[in-house]
Amino acid sequence: MQELDEIPVPRGELSLKILAMPSDTNRNGDIFGGWVVSQMDLAGSNHAEKIAKGRVATVAIDSMAFMLPVSVGSSLSFYTAILNIGRSSIRMSIEVWACYPAEEEQRKVTEGIFTFVAINPGRHTRQVPK
Repeated sequence: MQELDEIPVPRGELSLKILAMPSDTNRNGDIFGGWVVSQMDLAGSNHAEKIAKGRVATVAIDSMAFMLPVSVGSSLSFYTAILNIGRSSIRMSIEVWACYPAEEEQRKVTEGIFTFVAINPGRHTRQVPK
């Protein structure tokens, strides 16, 4: 449990850092949530491929929660933490932290649980190496 005086910090390893651009906005001028989810998928698959030592496919996204909107020009950092590794699956938590323009501190904007499965060249499941 987090103390009230503690400043929240990202959990996991930094897997992707990207700048939110005007072309990524929705009709209200905020960064489109689907774009953020696709970047989360890239960050997670990048980490999962290192563990699986090869290709992975996303098979599930659970528990998505958006806490704050993302504005154009924000620097987004994607942190991934392994929750468990099964025979062929890798389940991980992915947090997205934004540093808004003209601000110095990061704020968590969303988090989710993603599950990836290791696949072979024929796109069939394979075992994750020990």
